[in-house]
Amino acid sequence: MQIGLLLFPDLTQLDLTGPFEVFARVPGAQVYLVWKNLDPVRCDRGLRMLPSTGFADCPQCDVICVPGGPGQIALMEDDETLDFLRRQAAGAQWVTSVCTGALVLGAAGLLKGYRATTHWASHDQLALLGAIPVHERWVIDRNRVTGGGVTAGIDFALALVATMAGEDTARAIQLGIEYDPAPPFAAGSPTGAGQQVLDLLRPAMAPMLEKRLMATKAAAAKLG
Repeated sequence: MQIGLLLFPDLTQLDLTGPFEVFARVPGAQVYLVWKNLDPVRCDRGLRMLPSTGFADCPQCDVICVPGGPGQIALMEDDETLDFLRRQAAGAQWVTSVCTGALVLGAAGLLKGYRATTHWASHDQLALLGAIPVHERWVIDRNRVTGGGVTAGIDFALALVATMAGEDTARAIQLGIEYDPAPPFAAGSPTGAGQQVLDLLRPAMAPMLEKRLMATKAAAAKLG
């Protein structure tokens, strides 16, 4: 099984490394970190990661996955990346995303008419790209699989592995990584966090969200 994860500048590393940890444990799977070239890529919080293959040398993947993060905004009008995703999607068994990677799939025209999810703060942008927004941790619609924000990438990957390789395999991977969440606070969603916490976070996110919305509207106009 060939699995490709898009590695791009200013992505949120956990969007990628969470699913990578799950996919890399699937028996017989080969997992690629894919970018335009093999230069180190800096994530949004400073971690540097190395692509394992470039676009030109990437094999046809059975699973293609797009993470999210602030760097997703630039990808919305990056024709080289969007064309790569369209080519891979044409031959892939599964076309997938985590967090705002869903908006990149949408900009490539790959979510029209599909149920999908993304990070809560950008969820309302899915409809602009022809997707059908669903408020779930992950969503499987035919061969499109989308995960919610950041940590949802682990849940998304386990659900996809269960579909591809069986629940026993997915359960064994979950046990192997001791994925047994017990967060100290019920603040992982807007509902649980409450208005006071939302009021603390929203001002910090507002400039980036405005840029993302502009990029989504521009991509939607291109799609027609």
